[in-house]
Amino acid sequence: MSRFIPVDRQTSYLFPPSVEDWLPENHLARFIVEVIERLDLSELTRQYAGRGSAAHHPAVLLGLLIYGYATGLPSSRKVERATYDSVAFRYIAANTHPDHDTLAAFRRRCGEQFEQLFVQVLMLARELGMLKLGKIAVDGSKVKANASRHSALSWGHIKKIEAQLRQEVKQLMALAESEDRKQVPDGMDVPQEIARRQERLAALDEAKRKLEERARERDAQAQAEYEAKVAKRQAKRDAGKKPGGKDPQPPSAGGPQDKDQINLSDEESRIMKVGGGFDQCYNAQAAVDADSMLIVAGFVTQAGNDSQQIEPMLDVLARRQEQLGRIGQVLADTGYFSAANVAACEEAGIVPMIAMKREQHHPPMLDRFTEPPPLPHDATAVEAMAHRLKTKTGRADYALRKQTVEPVFGIIKHVMKFRQFLVRGKQNVAHEWSLVALAWNLKRMNVLSMA
Repeated sequence: MSRFIPVDRQTSYLFPPSVEDWLPENHLARFIVEVIERLDLSELTRQYAGRGSAAHHPAVLLGLLIYGYATGLPSSRKVERATYDSVAFRYIAANTHPDHDTLAAFRRRCGEQFEQLFVQVLMLARELGMLKLGKIAVDGSKVKANASRHSALSWGHIKKIEAQLRQEVKQLMALAESEDRKQVPDGMDVPQEIARRQERLAALDEAKRKLEERARERDAQAQAEYEAKVAKRQAKRDAGKKPGGKDPQPPSAGGPQDKDQINLSDEESRIMKVGGGFDQCYNAQAAVDADSMLIVAGFVTQAGNDSQQIEPMLDVLARRQEQLGRIGQVLADTGYFSAANVAACEEAGIVPMIAMKREQHHPPMLDRFTEPPPLPHDATAVEAMAHRLKTKTGRADYALRKQTVEPVFGIIKHVMKFRQFLVRGKQNVAHEWSLVALAWNLKRMNVLSMA
């Protein structure tokens, strides 16, 4: 007697199927659809003029992209295929099938609205009691740009290639003007070869122009920093105090340096150190709430280190203070430490907890149970923070950093499989990072809703 469940692919449905029966009640796809239905999508729907054939609703396209990023399928082509193959994607699309061009155009055109929707989702999380801002952990991670490092050219290499191409053009011109056509190799189209090299020379000229523009901006910034230091030391002298150290030396405006690089695929990306090597990347920054592990702010930067990223993050948080609430404490690793960053936190009314140096992995046992000596009354902001980090409470607070922001980046890269941006240009990359953060937040909120 057979004990197998019968398999019948021929009998028609006795009742019309409903998409509501396709997924479990607590499925992420259901949660994403329910949240999107509660968002204000007027900024998205307003972009449709109403002419031509009927368009897919922005709620459907947004839901497909968010679920794609949340489940490791950010590619618009893979999302289109999944609307046929995946029950969850079919549910979100209501059994429709937007093509990959429609999805890619929506992501490109509506990038600015993703940040607004990101804030709306955080406001909803706060309304549901999932988000209670207090301590946030800040960190950054290098994410590969949509560009190959082999497409990068340095100023020094550009000059070498330029000289080589100009020499080759001269040789080709000589062949073209030669009366003896036997000197031209078989299969060579001299005018076409000249045109190809002239096109490459034009591209190199444009790359040189952009490198020169960057060098001017860098020189102007260095000059402004020099003048600020001079003014600060002069103010001390005027107050009758002697400034410490040597007077700063004026910067030398040398223009582009041989090591300055530009990428021909995505000129706004930068070569950054990743692990044991280098790659073409952007530095993605995120501020994560310590209690809920929701990303409350994020942006991308072209800087390879994090030392200048505290103030921009504080600016983002300040703009969202009315909607999300006030931050009480910032946790960050040694890459963010500087006296200026500590002062910026103090001025914003936020308690800084920024590691000043790497701690040893196995400190003496008694150090974990002792308190530091009392803080002097005339202690600076940096000294006060250093004292705070040595207290039992401070050590416990700072320990939250590793279990807050680092797991978020780990899940985004290894579970959601987001290791490379799909778009090019810093602004487009920033919009995509907002979409990634939005996908993570909905994924996390779905877990919190079941707790």
